[in-house]
This record gives sequence, C-alpha cells and structure tokens, in this order.
Amino acid sequence: MEQYWLSLLCWGTFLISSVVMDRSGVDGMHPLYNPIRLPQLCKFCDVEASNCKGTGTCESNCSITSICADADEICVAIWRKSDNNNTIETLCHKPSEPLYGIMVENYNNTKCEMKKRMSNRGPFHICSCNAEECNDMLMFTLPFGPDPTNNQVVLVILVSLLPLLVLTVLVIASFYWYRMYRRRKLNEWETKKPSKRKGPKGPLDCSDACAIMMDDDRSDSSSTHANNLNHNTEPLPIELDLQVGKGRFAEVFKAKLRQSPSEQFETVAVKIFPYEEYASWKNEKDIFSDIDLKHENILHFLTAEERKVEKQYWLITAYHPRGNLQEYLTRHLISWEDLRLLGGSLAQGVAHLHSDHTPCGRPKVPIVHRDLKSSNILVKNDLTCCLCDFGLGLRLDNSLSVDDLANSGQVGTARYMAPEVLESRINLENIESFKQTDVYSMALVLWEITSRCNAIGEVKDYEPPFGSKVREHPCVESMKDNVLRDRGRPEIPNSWMKHQGVAAVCSTINECWDHDPEARLTAQCVAERFSEMDDDLDKLSTCSSSEEKIPEDCSVSVSDEK
Repeated sequence: MEQYWLSLLCWGTFLISSVVMDRSGVDGMHPLYNPIRLPQLCKFCDVEASNCKGTGTCESNCSITSICADADEICVAIWRKSDNNNTIETLCHKPSEPLYGIMVENYNNTKCEMKKRMSNRGPFHICSCNAEECNDMLMFTLPFGPDPTNNQVVLVILVSLLPLLVLTVLVIASFYWYRMYRRRKLNEWETKKPSKRKGPKGPLDCSDACAIMMDDDRSDSSSTHANNLNHNTEPLPIELDLQVGKGRFAEVFKAKLRQSPSEQFETVAVKIFPYEEYASWKNEKDIFSDIDLKHENILHFLTAEERKVEKQYWLITAYHPRGNLQEYLTRHLISWEDLRLLGGSLAQGVAHLHSDHTPCGRPKVPIVHRDLKSSNILVKNDLTCCLCDFGLGLRLDNSLSVDDLANSGQVGTARYMAPEVLESRINLENIESFKQTDVYSMALVLWEITSRCNAIGEVKDYEPPFGSKVREHPCVESMKDNVLRDRGRPEIPNSWMKHQGVAAVCSTINECWDHDPEARLTAQCVAERFSEMDDDLDKLSTCSSSEEKIPEDCSVSVSDEK
C-alpha cells in the first residue's frame, strides 16, 4: 500500500514540476498545493496622478499596502489617460464581481499586464494579478490591445495541457485525501487510548473552522471593511454618539462610521484612552492586531488610531447593543437554553484565547486575559458571549522569561482574583498557571449566569460573586479573608441541583474554582462539556484538568452531586 502511494506521489511531483515549468518558470509553486488561501497583500491607493505614459513598465508609487478583506480577492491596478494628466488606482477586488461595469480577466498571473478595456466611464487600461503586491509594477506589453494570434496559441497550449492538469489534480487530491484520512485516524486513536476516557468530539473540518475564524460577524452591527480600515493614514470619519461604558483606563462610546458622504453610516464602538494610558492602549492594540486572535467569541477589532489633536488613543471595534454580560443579567432572567448558550460561548472564547493553535491547526501564541469578569464580556444579538477589554492581557510567547512573568504584577479585579493571585504565589515556571487563573475567574462568571436562570426555581435579584459578603469594590486584603482564610466561594443552593443540566454546570463550576490550580479544568474541557450537554446530559465530556496533570476520568455523573 505504501509503495503504491509513494509511486503516485513521485508521478504527481513530476507532473506538477512539468506544469509549473510550462506555466510559470522554475520559481513559484503550483496553486493546488495551497488548500487554504490566506488574504492577499496588495497596493491599495485611491486615484492618484501619475507620470506613467502607458508604455513599457511603470511603478504605481502607492505607499499603502493592505491586507485584502477576503481570501479570494486579487490585486488590481487601473491606468487612465486624460488631456491634462494620467492617473493610477490600486485596490483589492473580488474577480466574481464587476468592476466599473466589466469583469476582471487573467487574474491568476503573478505579473500585472495592462489590457485596454472600455467601461461606462470611457476607455482605460487595467491589470489584475494574484501575488504579493503584484499591482505595484504595471507592464504595458501590449499598448494597442491583445494580438488574436497570440490568444489562439495560448488556447491551443491550454487545451493540450488539460489532460495533464486533470491527472495532476487527481494525484494531488488523492494524496491530500490520504493524508487527511491518516491524520483523522491518528486523532481518533489518540483520544481513545485511555480505557476509561471518552474522547471529545472530533475537530472541525478545516474549511468550517476557517469560515468561523474569518466571520465578519454580520449578524451584529459591525463594520464590513475592517482590513481596509487598518491601513488608512488619516483618522477615520467617526462621529461619537453616546457613552456606553467607562473603566479604569478608558471610556467606551457608541459611534457612527461613514465610508463616504454618500454611504449610510455603520455603528461601531470606540474605546478612548487618554494620553497617559498609552501603555494600556498599546497592549490591547498589540493583542487585537494578532490575526490569529479572530474568533466568533472574541470582540471583532477594526483598527486603532492615535488622535493627536484630541490627545487621545482610540480602539475601534464592533458594537453590540445588548451591552455587557453584567448589565444583561441585571435586567433579564434567562432560560436553561440561554444558560447553555451563554456559558458554552464564554468557554469557547476563553479556550480559543488560551489555545496554541487556530481552528485550522496553524500555530498561535496563547493569550491570558487576566481580568475576566462579567463586565468585560459582551452579549451579542444571538445571545452568545464575546470577550473584550484586553488591557491587562498577556501573550505567552517563548520570548518571555521568568523575570518578565514575575514583573507582570498582581493584576485584575480583586473580586475575581484566583487564590494564588491574591497570595502572589503563581508558578512562574509553568505558563499553564496563568491560564488556570482565567479558569477560576470564568467559574465565577458561570455562577453569575446560573444565578439568573429560571430553571433553578426562585431567582433572586442579580448579585456579583460573593454578593453582600464583601463591599461593592472589595480590596485584595478583604478578598484574602474570604477566599484564602475561609476558603469561601459563592453559594450554590440545593435547589440548583434539581435540574439535571444546571447540576452539571454547577459540578463544572466547582471543578473550575478549586483551590488547587492544578485540579482545575481547562477552558477547552469546559467548552466540550457544554457542547455535549445538548446531546446527552448524562455523558459529559472527559478531558484533562490541565496539561500538567491528567486525571484518570474527569467525566461528571450528575447523580453523584449533592
């Protein structure tokens, strides 16, 4: 069997090399080798005057490089000649949509070869290509239009290569399918290896996972031009509407963003930092700028700006009209289905934050929030959670030393601090220790959500964790008395255990706020438990409490709860 696949691989390699040599020379890779395409980098400037005469080779002289909004967008350059001056426009464009009334052609080239076309705005020259910043160099190789003879030659070559291309596609598809089959079998074997453990659900298909990661969250009121906005050199045309939040470092406003005077505005959120809070703004901006952070349960980031005139720093993000989770729980009772949706999406967001890879398997730097609380979690229109406010976030990259971690300080909100944070005894030798503090804080938020669920019987008015046992804004010393000395946790009444699903959530909460950090579940384990509650509440997911400590069985039997 292996010899068969090896021979197929050798034939495929030979055929691919032949096609690549015929089509693009010795350098360059056949596009079929890239099953998942990343957004293209293109020059992106509005119409600008140019000295290009429309002959030979010209440079665009565009100083702005943009990440295209979608992976299937290509680079385009347009040259127009008028009586007074010549102009060049560079942009990203979807080839499946018309541009100035025409469809873009020949966009699989790596070079931008200008062709004369006619549009509703008169004649112009246009080129399209699919390589990094390929629309920076414009080639006027055929100033008087294409030669029909050359087109026929190209057509004959393409027809003659068609059988070879089909065979190549089949070989590569077979090899790719075989690799995916082997990988899936290996994952199934790894998850089933311990005899008493039931493996979690299989990973998402990569195409589905990427679709989730690159989702623009169009169901909520947010901008659809995020990638283009990040590269503007001038401040965006934003009109502040009303203040919707205020924290220690910044104020949050609902605002209107207009792309042009003729377009309808989009509603966005603007977080405004004063000049003296530059460090907090920069830390949050740096975390948001990581493209691998994008996830449906992480606040969608648009751009960051330094407003020198106002002496302010701005972060511009999606706007969610339901507000933060604390406000929502204060005003609403929730059903069991709402509890499962809010809790599961919260766990998924924290799990993605902590993960060292994206849903597609690409390496990612793990991040810890370090200030998880209900007021730093937003509620989306579909009643799922998304994490926000990363001013105290920490990227756990390999460059951090123990001294760097030690100097990160005792940060967070005292009410939600884990015991080891209150006691300043985090294990700096193990980065999982920082994730375990987030899991403790998440358990308190899950308790808040559960306390407002009408499935538990009588529901009291909203109270934060520890309620009236501490002041409204307790200090660290006060929380030490409750959490360290008395080993106190928010109360879980017996009435909550009468509902099978709520009892399962309570069991998970207890395991997440355990005094021993090593005994806590991981966020991924919590997410898997919530996902399986919908299928079978008696068979919750089994997984490890941490990467360092793997218990024999961490499944939950609701009947064992007291």
